Amino acid sequence: MAELSAESGVPVATIKYYLREGLVPAGELTSPNQAQYQARHLQRLKLVRALLDVGGLSIVDVRDVVNAIDDRASTHDLLRVAQHGLVVRKNEVDDESRAWAMALINEVAEERQWDLGPDDVYAKSLVSLLCTFRDLGHDGLLEIFPHYAEIADAIAKVDLAAIGDLPTPELVVESAIVGTVLGDAMFIALRRIAQRHASRKVFGQADPLRSA
Repeated sequence: MAELSAESGVPVATIKYYLREGLVPAGELTSPNQAQYQARHLQRLKLVRALLDVGGLSIVDVRDVVNAIDDRASTHDLLRVAQHGLVVRKNEVDDESRAWAMALINEVAEERQWDLGPDDVYAKSLVSLLCTFRDLGHDGLLEIFPHYAEIADAIAKVDLAAIGDLPTPELVVESAIVGTVLGDAMFIALRRIAQRHASRKVFGQADPLRSA
């Protein structure tokens, strides 16, 4: 365990906690007080750290992910379980607002041939976001919602193409989580740069935030 800790950078006490919680499989006992750990243990440990530290998943959600891996779930189901634990924004809205927002979401989903269940957690997050747009009086911005969906479709295909050939389920899930969380941050930065460039072309003014 000391070697596993040194190689992974995870303290021994933390590794023992993960073992107790069932997040990392037990090593092969070589004596009553010693166990042998292999490359698969290191890979699982890296996955757990990625899910907790990068993905922000809870211990319960991480356990669901590793259980799905150990149960040999399909890649699609693995990604569904992992993404379910990612933090999403959801505010309470009234019935009329929810119906209005869901009508927009369902229209886009039908156009893109997305399968949205009635309890889809990300659809609920979208409901809150769309209602916030409307409450702030920016209804005009909602016209770009279908364009965002088209871009999201394209990004998703690129994301999955990047992880499709990875050799183990752990690497697939880890790459999907890291790619989603860090990819979101990367896309935000790229969007800001693109907006600044487009603003300069459209409005012809220097950007006071460029050097901020």
